[in-house]
Amino acid sequence: MDFTFTGEQQMLRDSISAFLAKNYDFDQRNAIVGSDAGWSSTIWEQFAELGLLALPFAEEQGGFGGGACEMISIAEPFGAHLLAEPFIASIALGGAALAAASQNKAAAQWLEKVIAGNAIAALAYEEGRGTPDPSQVEMEAKRSGETFLLDGEKRLVLAGGEAEILIVVTQLNDGLALFLVDPQSDGVSVTSYPTVDGRRAANIRFDKVSVSFDAMMLDGANRAVTSLLDTATLAICAESVGAMGALLKQTAEYAATRKQFGVPIASFQAVAHRMADMKIAYSKARATMLYTAALIEAGQATPKDIAILKGQTGKLGRLIGEEAIQTHGGVGMTDELSVSHYHKRILVNDALLGSSEYHLRKVGKPG
Repeated sequence: MDFTFTGEQQMLRDSISAFLAKNYDFDQRNAIVGSDAGWSSTIWEQFAELGLLALPFAEEQGGFGGGACEMISIAEPFGAHLLAEPFIASIALGGAALAAASQNKAAAQWLEKVIAGNAIAALAYEEGRGTPDPSQVEMEAKRSGETFLLDGEKRLVLAGGEAEILIVVTQLNDGLALFLVDPQSDGVSVTSYPTVDGRRAANIRFDKVSVSFDAMMLDGANRAVTSLLDTATLAICAESVGAMGALLKQTAEYAATRKQFGVPIASFQAVAHRMADMKIAYSKARATMLYTAALIEAGQATPKDIAILKGQTGKLGRLIGEEAIQTHGGVGMTDELSVSHYHKRILVNDALLGSSEYHLRKVGKPG
């Protein structure tokens, strides 16, 4: 099993990093986050032109047939630059759900728009329990004549306030189903808010929302939902690993230049030990990410493998963030320095699709 990037994958990573270094430095990113939209449609259009939005999808769906390794090749540099644009929301989650049901004509049409950068799709899955377990979905779709009625609430829907289309996960016939819902439909109430890491999310209430039979794009969707959540978990963890790497680099540079008693603080044993702990934690997290991506590519990833990745990334990411702040001192807590922003991104990613505590408990269960 190969744990190294191919030449093409490394070129992809390098080109993304170069693009972001030029067009998405910390000041530019903060200006984007502080805008009314909270993300840049211009940057998003450029991602589409570069093929980044199409890369993870199959060629027959209009994509470039990329796999798990291509996904982390994109997500890791995105994390290193604290991307505010809805890549996780519209590609790793919403787009992946559309791709899973692309035999449905409407789903295929929406996926085409998402890949072209002309629409944002949001997956309405989470109901406030903080777990990716499909059995925890309680919202039901009830048949009413020639329609279905959707009633319930979805929480922490990434890009839910910006989405042109919602993919809603419900219970139906003792399994999961995916429904296409226009967020402007009668009975849909969207409460949008910023997350602490600079992205946007929404709580969405569905009050007996009537949708046609054609809106059900996939029935018996348990396996499809689990698969897309696994890949999205990989992308989220790759983002966090990118943020960890940036924190490690920035903290090492700071320790080498910040002086106390006439010498760099990196020369102090306590600080040197802290930097070593950060380096070890980063290496462990990145190795776990690469190993899990290889397992997914080979079709050998198990639920425990995904849980180990998410648990390790969240736990080690928190350690790196806290140590980076401690090394920088009080300035590390300020908005003017990127350190606190990286830490907040890692913490928010840890909360998505099950926290590190949840996943580590899952790993510890017998069987």
